[in-house]
Amino acid sequence: MTFQSICAVEGVRANGIKEGKFGLALIRASGTAAGVFTGNLVRAAPIELMRERIKKGRLDAVIVNSGCANAYTGTRGYADAEKMTGIAGQVLDVDPLRVGVASTGVIGRYLDLPLIERQCRDVAKNLTRSRPAESAAAQAIMTTDTFPKHALVKNEGFSVGGITKGSGMIAPNMGTMLAFIYTDAAISQKQLVQALRQATLRSFNRVVVDGDTSTNDIALCTATGDAGKVNYREFCTALEECCVSLARQIATDGEGATRMLEVTVRGAPSEEAAAEVARTVIGSPLVKTAVYGEDPNWGRVVAAAGRAGVQFDPNAVSLWIGDGTERYPLVKDGEIIADLKKAKAAMHKNKVIFELDLAQGKEKATAWGCDLTEKYVEINGRYTT
Repeated sequence: MTFQSICAVEGVRANGIKEGKFGLALIRASGTAAGVFTGNLVRAAPIELMRERIKKGRLDAVIVNSGCANAYTGTRGYADAEKMTGIAGQVLDVDPLRVGVASTGVIGRYLDLPLIERQCRDVAKNLTRSRPAESAAAQAIMTTDTFPKHALVKNEGFSVGGITKGSGMIAPNMGTMLAFIYTDAAISQKQLVQALRQATLRSFNRVVVDGDTSTNDIALCTATGDAGKVNYREFCTALEECCVSLARQIATDGEGATRMLEVTVRGAPSEEAAAEVARTVIGSPLVKTAVYGEDPNWGRVVAAAGRAGVQFDPNAVSLWIGDGTERYPLVKDGEIIADLKKAKAAMHKNKVIFELDLAQGKEKATAWGCDLTEKYVEINGRYTT
């Protein structure tokens, strides 16, 4: 039997249901756990709950609902998040304190707990290690997503798999995306926390669709330990690869997007500096609209880089544009050398890549995003009505 991602990991079962805009997913897996959460001051109730519970370092299951974010819902929302873990705990016969919870959807609305309980019981009946069950779980957590997102990295002796959702309200700062990652490697809680934070910095935190950091951003990782002890560096590499794959899928599926945008910054004094410049360029509305209009406006890219708060000499930078197969120079050592016809041709496909060399060091980083279109306004202009 072929699995897509999380159900390829030993010890993981899943399933989900989607009824209109309301969905629910269950994932059953026991093991060491870690999480990273939104940096938004306005944090959803399940985020507040999980920030405390994850400190114990173990999960036996995760319950996720879509259609209602349970954010900006006060004490009632927090109590409802606790009740969700209680519902899942009872249905799955596990300790509710070891049930992870996440929500996505409209902010400022209360959960329909009777619906969630009914869906949870229905979903639990077919909790399995199968491709259809995993697909059902991935689709259940979607909101404005146009496709479910899976990733699987197989290493010698262990696997790392994950599912995610995210399309709009995307500018994660964790530490609207939800990610649920599983591995059968045996990893201590301390190591898992460190590895997840590092992987997040190099993946989810480098995606910008629209510049809005969600109230509900969360990434949970559970290690079942079924594959035994593994090399920690190899695990970190596999986890990062899995998260990057999920992050790139989010960027590709940006609300209303017609093209994925990738920006690599090199020649930076540090990786953090390179990442900051890349994120700033990715998040620029002027760069995004230029990509949508197939306008190779190198001035917008350099101008965005200049406001990232990283020191560099504008007269020393070099810039290229490409589509993943061909690459053309736009600026060389501060001098404009662009062939406008070739540069514009590089923007015809579904991926646009900018490479920017700051000539200030040896470090680099990559960020991902998408273009900004009229469709984005259409989707979000009437989101609640």
